[in-house]
Amino acid sequence: MSTYKSLTDNELFGLMQDGDKYAFEEIYERFNGLLYIYACKLVSDKEDARDIVQEIFVYLWSNPNIKIKSQLSSYLYTAVRYKIFDWLDKNKSKSNYLLSLEKFVDQGDCITDNYIREKEFASIIEKEVSLLPPKMRQIFEMSRQQHLSQKEIAELLHLSDKTVKKQMSNALKVLRLKLTSFLILAIILLLS
Repeated sequence: MSTYKSLTDNELFGLMQDGDKYAFEEIYERFNGLLYIYACKLVSDKEDARDIVQEIFVYLWSNPNIKIKSQLSSYLYTAVRYKIFDWLDKNKSKSNYLLSLEKFVDQGDCITDNYIREKEFASIIEKEVSLLPPKMRQIFEMSRQQHLSQKEIAELLHLSDKTVKKQMSNALKVLRLKLTSFLILAIILLLS
């Protein structure tokens, strides 16, 4: 199962569509808590919130031919929101909940949105790191994930300190270039 943790959300979704129950379990683990918290903010009864989230996952597993045009996280988040709208329509206290929902939207309480954006950005960074040339990626990951110094990396890989420093510099330049446009777009979305 640990190999599933390293897969992106969309890779897991593809596996799940092929009937891989472990991929579905990983998707469930990643998003169940987050979606439940979001549902609880919009629905006063915690059991109803739990049922709404469970219905989303049942639907996801039962319909392997779903076409998702964006990120899986965005799809799930939107699905919960629409399921809550359906739930509100079926309850007599509709107006109270709609007022609550309106207040929530007006206040701009977007913790869940921010969490999803952070998760998507981390996924984009991981993807870009994986596209680096093998030696550059290895040096970058040893530095950033294993927290090794340039000297330690040079010793482990039998390279000169200058080579390690140059590879790190090149990796950062490549990543900065590729991620700058995404960051600008994210800032524009946050400010709007």
